[in-house]
Amino acid sequence: MDSVSRLTSVLTLVLSGLWHLGLTASNYNCDDPLASLLSPMAFSSSSDLTGSSSPAQLNWRMGTGGWSPADSNAQQWLQMDLGNRVEITAVATQGRYGSSDWVTSYSLMFSDTGRNWKQYKQEDSIWTFVGNMNADSVVHHKLLHSVRARFLRFVPLEWNPNGKIGMRVEVYGCSYKSDVADFDGRSSLLYRFNQKMMSTLKDVISLKFKSMQGDGVLFHGEGQRGDHITLELQKGRLALYLNLDDSKARLISSPPLATLGSLLDDQHWHSVLLERVGRQVNFTVDKHTQHFRTKGETDALDIDYELSFGGIPVPSKPGTFLKKNFHGCIENLYYNGVNIIDLAKRRKHQIYTGNVTFSCFEPQIVPITFVNSRGNYLLLPGTPQIDGLSVSFQFRTWNKDGLLLSTELSEGSGTLLLTLEGGTLRLLIKKVAGQGIEIFTGSDLNDGLWHSVSINARRTRITLTLDNEAASPAPDTSRLQIYSGNSYYFGGCPDNLTDSQCLNPIKAFQGCMRLIFIDNQPKDLISVQQGSLGNFSDLHIDLCSIKDRCLPNYCEHGGHCTQSWTAFYCNCSDTGYKGATCHDSIYEQSCEVYRHRGNMAGFFFIDSDGSGPLGPLQVYCNITEDKIWMSVQHNNTELTRVQGSDPEKPYIMTLDYGGSMEQLEALIDGSEHCEQEVAYHCRRSRLLNTPDGAPFTWWIGRSNERHPYWGGSLPGVQQCGCGLEESCLDIRHFCNCDADTDEWTNDTGFLSFKDHLPVTQIVITDTNRSNSEAAWRIGPLRCYGDRHYWNAVSFATEASYLHFPTFHGEFSADISFFFKTTALSGVFLENLGIKDFIRLEISSPSEIMFAIDVGNGPVELVVQAPTALNDNQWHYVRAERNLKETSLQVDNLPKSTRETSEEGHFRLQLNSQLFVGGTSSRQKGFLGCIRSLHLNGQKVDLEERAKVTSGVRPGCPGHCSSYGSNCHNGGKCVEKHSGYSCDCTNSPYEGPFCQKEISAVFDAGTSVTYMFQEPYPVTKNTSLSSSAIYADAAPPKETIALSFVTSQAPSLLLFLNSSSQDFLAILVCKNGSLQVRYQLGKEESHVFTIDVKNLANRRMHHVKISREGRELSIQTLGLDPEVARANALGFVGCLSSVQYNHIAPLKAALRHASTAPVTVRGSLAESSCGSMVDTDMNAVTTVHSSSDPFGKTDEREPLTNAVRSDSAVIGGVIAVVTFITFCIIGIMTRFLYQHKQSHRTNQMKEKEYPENLDSSFRNDIDLQNTVSECKREYFI
Repeated sequence: MDSVSRLTSVLTLVLSGLWHLGLTASNYNCDDPLASLLSPMAFSSSSDLTGSSSPAQLNWRMGTGGWSPADSNAQQWLQMDLGNRVEITAVATQGRYGSSDWVTSYSLMFSDTGRNWKQYKQEDSIWTFVGNMNADSVVHHKLLHSVRARFLRFVPLEWNPNGKIGMRVEVYGCSYKSDVADFDGRSSLLYRFNQKMMSTLKDVISLKFKSMQGDGVLFHGEGQRGDHITLELQKGRLALYLNLDDSKARLISSPPLATLGSLLDDQHWHSVLLERVGRQVNFTVDKHTQHFRTKGETDALDIDYELSFGGIPVPSKPGTFLKKNFHGCIENLYYNGVNIIDLAKRRKHQIYTGNVTFSCFEPQIVPITFVNSRGNYLLLPGTPQIDGLSVSFQFRTWNKDGLLLSTELSEGSGTLLLTLEGGTLRLLIKKVAGQGIEIFTGSDLNDGLWHSVSINARRTRITLTLDNEAASPAPDTSRLQIYSGNSYYFGGCPDNLTDSQCLNPIKAFQGCMRLIFIDNQPKDLISVQQGSLGNFSDLHIDLCSIKDRCLPNYCEHGGHCTQSWTAFYCNCSDTGYKGATCHDSIYEQSCEVYRHRGNMAGFFFIDSDGSGPLGPLQVYCNITEDKIWMSVQHNNTELTRVQGSDPEKPYIMTLDYGGSMEQLEALIDGSEHCEQEVAYHCRRSRLLNTPDGAPFTWWIGRSNERHPYWGGSLPGVQQCGCGLEESCLDIRHFCNCDADTDEWTNDTGFLSFKDHLPVTQIVITDTNRSNSEAAWRIGPLRCYGDRHYWNAVSFATEASYLHFPTFHGEFSADISFFFKTTALSGVFLENLGIKDFIRLEISSPSEIMFAIDVGNGPVELVVQAPTALNDNQWHYVRAERNLKETSLQVDNLPKSTRETSEEGHFRLQLNSQLFVGGTSSRQKGFLGCIRSLHLNGQKVDLEERAKVTSGVRPGCPGHCSSYGSNCHNGGKCVEKHSGYSCDCTNSPYEGPFCQKEISAVFDAGTSVTYMFQEPYPVTKNTSLSSSAIYADAAPPKETIALSFVTSQAPSLLLFLNSSSQDFLAILVCKNGSLQVRYQLGKEESHVFTIDVKNLANRRMHHVKISREGRELSIQTLGLDPEVARANALGFVGCLSSVQYNHIAPLKAALRHASTAPVTVRGSLAESSCGSMVDTDMNAVTTVHSSSDPFGKTDEREPLTNAVRSDSAVIGGVIAVVTFITFCIIGIMTRFLYQHKQSHRTNQMKEKEYPENLDSSFRNDIDLQNTVSECKREYFI
């Protein structure tokens, strides 16, 4: 396998070198001057100042001293005929001698025939050459890509504003020789082998071709056992079919292995290179290459008898072909080093030539390009008053809409309109009287392919033909006499015409046309260009400048590319990415970031490299208060038994994690700690043997290496965990299983060396002896910690900076980070090129600027914040540049965006070091902190670089100053080196941000008693009563909060009392209103009733009571049904979020029952939040209790009937928290729900108390008086 890989690499390098040597201008000494030897007749131009052709060679001083056109405008050009096809490697220009006429910028066009020109491009854009600054100096340009052509045209773009266009030129290069064959669509070449079958392990096929046809077979070979290779033009693209299997897959039924190229039917030369070594294939068309492997098990291509070029002849049927033949020219055709065309020209016996000629026939077809979607048009004359009409032409475009043809018909027969609407052809003939004819045909005609259109009207019969398929209107609408028009407007209308002369209801056409016939007469478009026929505006005549903007596809991550004439668009659906080019991941890069966004535990997609090439992977994020664990499951996490394996027949299980190894490695490398639990249960099945012996079991890690150590041990040590701890069953062995006992035992532990994880395979070889058996289990991959999200550095001086390798973002670049500072300005980041650069800075206290230059001039984007950004708080910055747009985002402020120009330079080419926190000039440096820096999704380790850089410190304290507000409900922000955490000790809530409610269902008889020391040690005189303490000290404060859901009233929600006569009670009255009663000292008690609605309505209600001295404030909040259902954190049927000042008794009972001073009586069950609001009683009973939590009560039954408890459990109370001066007892209990039968049998009189009710409690509050007073106390 390695030798094949090396052979592939060597062959590819050699072939690539030969290929580029033959196709580029790197040939030595190919720099001879070519124009200086030409005669004056070789020069021609759009016009000439002298009225005749002027010589325009470099340094020409005679006559007019060079070329100047009659008028200096954008339609002028200078052309030379080099006599034969030559290789052109460089050009040079001067101004016109002795004048102020020179050209400051120009473009080049080339052609083999003087027709159908092609524009010179670099970076996939029409290239603009810098011209002269005076008339005499010579400006020389070496072409990045050499050109092979006979005709070369200079097109001035800009010239001296104080003069005119003037040029003297030179062209450099050398002669070019080639072997050419012309195929007429019915011909082919057959290359016959010397033996019956040719079997090859490697193949190299190279050629160049040109064609006006979008379909045709270039070459084909096949074997009787199913092998075949075919290269075929299909709709202007090249499809490669290759099969190395011996299966009988046929060419006609199988899909192509690869498709490359676009618009290859443009009658220009295109190069093809096919390299194969075994199943590895490199397929190149022009500058675009695909690398892939063929399917199958064999490496040889077996072809019988012959290879055919130009078609697939049918055996025993001369002149018959299986598929459409190639129509065009092929040049320099080589098969495995054999020059096929040279053999054919020399009529060698290996070659059979059928109707092939050895010179390239060039059809004299003149295409035109409509450039502008507003003002372009082509006016051609017709023959008026002819009875009938005939117009035909071909067009190609990417736009869905556009005017193709408009003409005013003669004899008042109306207006003819041919438009492209939504990719469909529409013919409309409008009569003055209102009658008309309308025909629709075709679909998706904006596919970039050539389509032929013909309109014919004779004797009231109208036919619209599209691609040789005719369409006619309905019979009852076709009785219209039509006469040919005088003027035919193609592509658009001039601005100065009325609708009757030229009607354009939609935008002008952008695209190409050719082969225009009017009244069966071809129109000479060169005469139009010379001004002797018709008229035009914004046209390129004699070239079709269509461009496939989806090749290459700049939509990333599998985004689907579509295009118009001027732009491409990306559909990012189902990719997991977003943005103009599908560059930005919609997922976060770690569980830590999801936690910071406020998410709870669950399954999430993690995209470790963000906008990088790796796709997202689904993991489980266990977001807790301590560590955020990320788990990746594999396909076999259950305990698996193994028997019958030995070294000859080992048991092998491969683990699949649902993602690539690159994705898993990125997850592991970005985490602080990773582990996998491994367990081996054994009975007479050895695990690792002795440290010096061959292991019986091993596992494979990420690098496909064997690892003979087990969980709990260290890498490189052939032991188990018990071996390191010296706790194995047999001290002579280092694993429990190696004791080889008849009893079941196990070795279990964690593998935590990240460079070896994850476990990808386990191999077991010792379960084939008598009574030998094993069972293994490998747990999921678990990791915690994000090494990069909190990776931060502090810049102490303006001269300090960090430097990194050059940032590479040629086509798309994104930069994101957090910063905090108190400085007024400073540069975050800078990277320079020769001309290009990229820079991010805080330019003023409230302004962030992103500046970038890709060669078209700098672009600056600014985001202005409404408040200062130098507030020493963390702020987020993200800048992105792609081929569609440049954008800058700061925090959640509106994004600043600017569209990228579709033309000009588009590669960002940088070559210096990347400076972070400063610039190459060491000026305008940044003072402050930067963290979590990402470049194109790649994480930059700032802290590691800062450790070896003076003036920069790893880390940046003060996270709580920015993120402390994320700790809710009394949670306290705790500063950490890598981030922060929320301490929820004094909060009734829990979770990473103290937002998760703690709630519980209380069964009948359940209570919670919380005992704690006096929380207010305000005096040393403990003999004083609480009222005395209150009198001498600051006014006491209480804050009480709880949530409840109930359907039973009356009931007591909460009761507070001390050893003095102070108390506070919260009740739900019989009518469902909320009542608060309190008394301080010996004064009279106060009663407040909130009677806004019935609170015993099975809805969540929240109560918060704050008392400071004698002032009491009450807040209640009830949620309507829709909000209650959405608020899944609510408490249903049980207490939720109970808090008295800084004490959370319910949380202590549920979370710290063994350590907190809390006593639980009865069954206390933690409840689920969203399931109990407005549920039916059967569901509640089934899930939570054997009694009916929301059962209907007899409204006539006195509250005392519900109070059946001893003194420790207060009956009829949801929760009671009793605070005593020195030892305060908090008692909470749910409704003591009872079956209706017990209610009926235990019904008592209204004023009767249960015998076991505590007497002090009876004296403190008369519950029946409370119920009866609900309607007569004052309300708030």
